[in-house]
Amino acid sequence: MDQSSYPALLSPFALAGKMLRNRVMHVAMSTRLAVDRTVTDEIVQYHVNRAAGGAAVIVTEPLGMMPHQRDLPRPQVVTQNLDGFSRWAAQVEAHDCRLIGQLQDSGRGRHYPGRTHNAQGASALPDDLSWTVPRAMEIDAIRTMIGDIAEAARLLQRSGFSGIEISAGHGHLFHQFLSPWSNRRTDLFGGDWEGRARFVAELIAGIRDLCGAGFIIGLKLPGDDGVPGSIALPEATIITAMLTGQRQADYVGFCQGAHAQTLEMHVPDRYGDRLPHMDLVRQLRAAAGGTPLVAFGRITDPAEAERVVRDGDADLVGLGRPLVADPAWLLKAASNRAFDVRYCISCNTCWGTIISHQPIACVNNPRVGKADEMDFWPQPSGLQRRVTVVGGGVAGLEAAWVAAARGHHVTLFGASEELGGRARLRVPLPGGETITSIYDYQHTAAVRAGVTFKLGRLADFAEIAASRPDAVVLACGSDMIPPDWLPPDEQALVPDLRAAMRGLVGVTQRQRGKAVIFDTDHTEATYAAAEMLTHIFDQVIIMTPRDTVATDMQLVTRQGVLRRLAERRINVIPSSTPIWSAGFEDGMLDYANVFTGERGCVEDVSFLSYSTPRVPMDALATPLRQAGMDVHLVGDCQTAADLLSATATGHAIGMAL
Repeated sequence: MDQSSYPALLSPFALAGKMLRNRVMHVAMSTRLAVDRTVTDEIVQYHVNRAAGGAAVIVTEPLGMMPHQRDLPRPQVVTQNLDGFSRWAAQVEAHDCRLIGQLQDSGRGRHYPGRTHNAQGASALPDDLSWTVPRAMEIDAIRTMIGDIAEAARLLQRSGFSGIEISAGHGHLFHQFLSPWSNRRTDLFGGDWEGRARFVAELIAGIRDLCGAGFIIGLKLPGDDGVPGSIALPEATIITAMLTGQRQADYVGFCQGAHAQTLEMHVPDRYGDRLPHMDLVRQLRAAAGGTPLVAFGRITDPAEAERVVRDGDADLVGLGRPLVADPAWLLKAASNRAFDVRYCISCNTCWGTIISHQPIACVNNPRVGKADEMDFWPQPSGLQRRVTVVGGGVAGLEAAWVAAARGHHVTLFGASEELGGRARLRVPLPGGETITSIYDYQHTAAVRAGVTFKLGRLADFAEIAASRPDAVVLACGSDMIPPDWLPPDEQALVPDLRAAMRGLVGVTQRQRGKAVIFDTDHTEATYAAAEMLTHIFDQVIIMTPRDTVATDMQLVTRQGVLRRLAERRINVIPSSTPIWSAGFEDGMLDYANVFTGERGCVEDVSFLSYSTPRVPMDALATPLRQAGMDVHLVGDCQTAADLLSATATGHAIGMAL
């Protein structure tokens, strides 16, 4: 690798006497690629791809290796997998990459619906999210678990793993023991800081005694869990000094948030600053007493990672989501191809898939875990066809560049002079800036592959037919469906939210009156628009027939939405729908409760729009097919969904042509 641009990031480092070829660590992320509690080819391939892409260290997802975890729902991997562990380690380590297994127990923590039965914890106190009440662990059970974890670490060592990581953050069991909020014990494992830290301290010592000095022991600790009375910087400083003082841990990193309303902190999204945890990391470094430090938390760009190491803020850079988006992140950067990286947009779609117990997926990487994923470029199809793509959004661009890279002659028609389609409308709204990286990459790849662009023209049947295509890909997007309460002859007066926001981009002068959004969409872009409207109108109101908002979003994104709505004083009127009346001409919007019919009125309305489910714009499909053409629909033109569907369906058609 060329070290000229990133000399600090690409410099070697040693942990427990094991050399690392650079400073990049893939932090633990669940993949949901294990099947029947076994190591699969898919889970091995996922990690091999990231090792081949340049990562010097990979920490696995949490491994359910303790005896009591075998009966819990969906443990990742269990101790019977000695052969699988050996195969996993051998294939990753063959790329000069150290494989580290993460060991943890969720305790009372649960971040999906329902409660965990037979959970155990520091004290019999409810989890802040699920209200699971654990059984307080007795001292004998704690000591048994310490022995079980040490034996699991020894098994991984025999399998060829370079080390283990103890996850004592994120609101999991060990975090629950460290926190004075969740640990109300008065025995040996509670009472004061020494008592609360004893579980983790004895755990580290037990692993070291069994596995020896040449085995990496990593430690993930809470830096700021955001829970009042729990752990913030002062408490984290005390814990860090205690647990690293004996120098038995080989590295330490700090995570944020807990199983509470602060869960969103552990995967900072695109609404906040880049590198949001670095100030905290810098302040905790001294407490670590020379123990090597891993920094993580929305580090997405190689230049950012270089500065972290160069400036001495941390010894290693931990990446999770960026290496899901592009396993060749470091390889491309070191080859002066940072422009060719498929960047993480910090949308947390990957997190949403795994907590739904679906295989990990990424908006910007349709090939997560595939054998050819690393630095992917399609193989020639062996057959050259004329392909016409109608639509310059994310789905159309993905189909176009992939098909062209496979050797087809591709022409893309775009109604706008600019690429990106309706995704471009999201960019000016809060949290939208990162979306440009999706279609910027696609455009670069399309130019490289030889796609012909015809922009600023709305292709019709005659123009498509005149190009005599062998295949047509329709990526025309979708339209919001006008709500039933809006009379057809008034639809020009009340635009859908996308059209309305297009007209407000660039408006800086405040407007008098209230802005009302009727919401049956319940996805993230609707609330980003509401945030933007707070900078223009006196008050913003969201009205929905459901009992609350943001119901179709995964938890950490939903937490952020609800927090920002509260901070910006956006009023929500639930279980209600507008009633159209002549009073709207005077700024009066009537509405009714969907259950009781009870009426209300919002006065002084200056802006009214709706965000509703969408219908595909597929009108060209039938006449083209009747003319005998091979027609394929992608993205919203197939089924109105999200960016994940757009890239996935576009990519699939590009590969199939």
